[in-house]
Amino acid sequence: MSNEKITIETMKKRQSIRTFDIQNLKDSHVKKIKEYINNEENLIGPFGSKGRIEFIQVTNNISDKGIKLGTYGFIKNPQAYLVGVVQNSKYSLIEFAYTFQKLVLWLTELEMGTCWMGGTFNRNSFEQEIQLEEGDFIPCITPIGYPNQKQRVFDKALRYVVKADNKKPWDKLFYDSTFDLPLKKENADLLESPIEMVRLGPSASNKQPWRLVLSTNRKVCHFYIEHTPNYSSKLGYDMQLLDMGIAMCQFELACKELDIKGRWTMENPALPLPTVHTEYIVSWNTL
Repeated sequence: MSNEKITIETMKKRQSIRTFDIQNLKDSHVKKIKEYINNEENLIGPFGSKGRIEFIQVTNNISDKGIKLGTYGFIKNPQAYLVGVVQNSKYSLIEFAYTFQKLVLWLTELEMGTCWMGGTFNRNSFEQEIQLEEGDFIPCITPIGYPNQKQRVFDKALRYVVKADNKKPWDKLFYDSTFDLPLKKENADLLESPIEMVRLGPSASNKQPWRLVLSTNRKVCHFYIEHTPNYSSKLGYDMQLLDMGIAMCQFELACKELDIKGRWTMENPALPLPTVHTEYIVSWNTL
């Protein structure tokens, strides 16, 4: 399944949709989605970690098995859910989010609405619906359907409440060689657009925990996470790790579109860190 269609333009226009039309999913779309999530290549992260994605069609939020799937009133008229299943470990979560964001963007290309949900859903109801094996964990779901254009007022109000459109500026997220020097857009060379796509990516509560340091020669981009203390600890996993997978996905897809060759590596540059909450995750090496 090719991801070549996913463009920078898609990343810019994609927004969380919480209010869907009552129109059923087209059979052709259901078929395409099932083919996508059954293709193993689409489920493997950059370092080989693999999760799975389950498709559940619903009517009034009730599955074919008669299970009511709970989203605490945030989601209206979903036609189906895509449910992520993975091991609850650091890099498994990061890599899974990378693959899940690719799927979310692919669905955007099909003009379907999505909404990343990591905490605001009843995990227990989804666990009843799908077969979980030992060690399996549901880190996130997305409702899917066609956006309801008339009821977007609710979505806009919620976006305002969660400050979804307030993205941090470059000088708060991206750095030049060390954490002491903010990176200016005009100094990012070829990687300016991929870095900007990281900035525009969705994140839990719009915390934007990613911090990027671009090497002096502009060839290597180091990805760090700045953890928000105690964020999501009650959920039993670090939800912000998903944000790092999203950042990697946005960055790499932008590189692909711009024909910037590169690969992911683990080479911690051992830079002095700005806070005790900052942790190295991964690096992108431009070839």
